[in-house]
Amino acid sequence: MKELLAQADHAVEKLRAARQNDLYPRFHLAAQAGWINDPNGLIFINGVYHAFYQHHPFDENWGPMHWGHATSRDLVHWQHQPIALAPGDADDRDGCFSGCAVDDHGVLTLLYTGHVWLGEPGDDSKLREVQCLATSQDGIHFTKHGAVLTPPAGIMHFRDPKVWRQDEQWWMVVGVKDSDLGQVWLYRSDNLRDWRFERVLAAAEHARQGYMWECPDFFPLGERQLMIFSPQGLAAQGYRYRNLFQSGYLLGNWQPGEAFEVIQPFSELDAGHDFYAPQTFTAADGRRLLFGWMDMWESPMPSKAHGWAGALTLPRELSLSAAGQVRMQPARELTALRREAQRFDAVRCRNQRLPLGDALHELLLTLDLTGSDAERYGVNLGDAARLYVDNQAHRLVLERFSDDPALCGCRSVPLPTGDHLQLRLFIDRSSLEVFVNDGEACLTSRIYPQDGDCRPGLFAESGEAHFPAIAGWTLDSIWQ
Repeated sequence: MKELLAQADHAVEKLRAARQNDLYPRFHLAAQAGWINDPNGLIFINGVYHAFYQHHPFDENWGPMHWGHATSRDLVHWQHQPIALAPGDADDRDGCFSGCAVDDHGVLTLLYTGHVWLGEPGDDSKLREVQCLATSQDGIHFTKHGAVLTPPAGIMHFRDPKVWRQDEQWWMVVGVKDSDLGQVWLYRSDNLRDWRFERVLAAAEHARQGYMWECPDFFPLGERQLMIFSPQGLAAQGYRYRNLFQSGYLLGNWQPGEAFEVIQPFSELDAGHDFYAPQTFTAADGRRLLFGWMDMWESPMPSKAHGWAGALTLPRELSLSAAGQVRMQPARELTALRREAQRFDAVRCRNQRLPLGDALHELLLTLDLTGSDAERYGVNLGDAARLYVDNQAHRLVLERFSDDPALCGCRSVPLPTGDHLQLRLFIDRSSLEVFVNDGEACLTSRIYPQDGDCRPGLFAESGEAHFPAIAGWTLDSIWQ
């Protein structure tokens, strides 16, 4: 594998030298160049945070998957590391697909899907997927140990292992396609190498619930058990499921040896244009954190013209509301990126646009819902996007604009109850993350501003809007 890794690292460096930075993120994880998608192997071990990701290092398009790698000691500032895994062995000849990382008595251990095309590359009807293991003594260089779990006869789509330790056992969930229906299967092991099938934890009952459930994750949150996964094949339903593929969760109860009792139906995690394949991990202090892929399959990606594609969301803290709703907020460590602060007096805006200032990357503002009668009011980001209250539809809308019609359109969530609405925005060179009312809802979208103009401003149409509290900050780069 050493030669294959060296070739991949050399390819990234060559692409990096030609990369354009107009759209390249300041404070979101991305590869130095080439393509990335799912976050993988998220873990805190031996005093270091590791974030791996699906990576094609040879150009800006999806291809044979490698594992890219970055590390951090504070969850804020990151360093690129050499590529961790390259395909090429018998079990992963055509790709080291998604997986996870665990701490096995201080040894950083990766479990991932080895992918092999049995027919033509790209033919999803003829493939082999198995779960493989790799270990590292230094946290940087990895040794492969081959397949440790193969699917039963007749199952081809069998991927994305997520592993944890509980009750002196290792447990694994895997995403499965069986009879054209998505499922999540549970396995257990004493040693990470010999696995026993436990049960089907959850499954689609009909095609409308998805033909494949990718990237499962299974963990306790509050007093409940949460299953996160990314179902493929959900049809759009009004405002819901507007992207090609979705990501969301089932809430329930579970103990080892028992069935997963689902008490709440599938709910989307993020209502934006670009959020997929989220994976969670635990922080040094035990908080449950999450990264997601900040793009969407089969969508235009203008950054490809600049030599790269794909980024990860900001790290997010998860919590569970009393009503059983998952809340996501930016990891508290991210306040360390704040530099110049700007604070603004309360603003009343009537049928106008008011600029807020240049180079604001984080924006925190309150909207007075009862004291505003404008039909639409909120924040515009240059000519790239706007986030606004639609008083007629009673929704919070994220709308983006582009010369490419495929990158135009809206995503939205219902307006929460209450007199005020708090919004926290993170505005990078080509992305926007919105956190509503301390994580009650989230909207994540890639945006592509003309001439790099993402300067925020306030607006109100057909009436007046009241913004009683506004603050903003410039943010440092995360790259060391």
